[in-house]
Amino acid sequence: MTNQSILEKLRDMKLTGMYNSFHAALETREHQTMTADELVAMLVEGEYNHRRNLRVRATIKRAKFRYNAMVEHVDFSAQRGLERNSYTRLVDCSFIERHENVIFTGPTGAGKSYLASALGHQACMMGFKVRYFNMSKLFTSLKMSKADASYLKELNRLERQDLLILDDFGLYPVETALRLALLDIIEDRHGKRSTVFVSQIPVSKWHELLGEQTVADAILDRVVHSSHRIELKGESMRKKNGLDGNKKP
Repeated sequence: MTNQSILEKLRDMKLTGMYNSFHAALETREHQTMTADELVAMLVEGEYNHRRNLRVRATIKRAKFRYNAMVEHVDFSAQRGLERNSYTRLVDCSFIERHENVIFTGPTGAGKSYLASALGHQACMMGFKVRYFNMSKLFTSLKMSKADASYLKELNRLERQDLLILDDFGLYPVETALRLALLDIIEDRHGKRSTVFVSQIPVSKWHELLGEQTVADAILDRVVHSSHRIELKGESMRKKNGLDGNKKP
């Protein structure tokens, strides 16, 4: 069997990673100095990496992040109260394995959503299932699911996410039905999954924001006490950098 026929069969079998690795080895003549074991290992590694990259890209696409953000691009030099250690200790995503939450608070444009998106992107890279939601759109989706009797299905979908990012928390009034829906989400995930909350409202005012005391107590008890909290300050990073979704926050 010729090298060209091997390449054709690899392509026909959709073994793209093996095809690319073998094709590269032929071009550089690297295969001539390899043992059979080394060649097989190279082909397997190429296919493994290709399939892993496809999974990661699909996971990132499904997450629907607000920003195309990465932790390597986070700007720690800006005067906004972001401590490098406080953020980078989250980057290994061990907080997800421990089912802990994260809360980002601070003024408009401080970079909260970018930081949360970067953390979510990192989680995708490490194989976790992640989903990002603007709270207004999430509540709208849940309202619609109640209308067509798919509410429990939606809750189950949210519960299966290793990391759920809830952005603009508290930006809109929380009416009774939505307050109870939020409690359902938090209750399903408590002690089993991690949630990131992004809010302009200080945590000290969340109880007042949520309104009804019993439900507010239940939500905050499950969220705040198991959370890493990062409070940002200072001028708007969006105004300073002209943030367009790809630049540093």
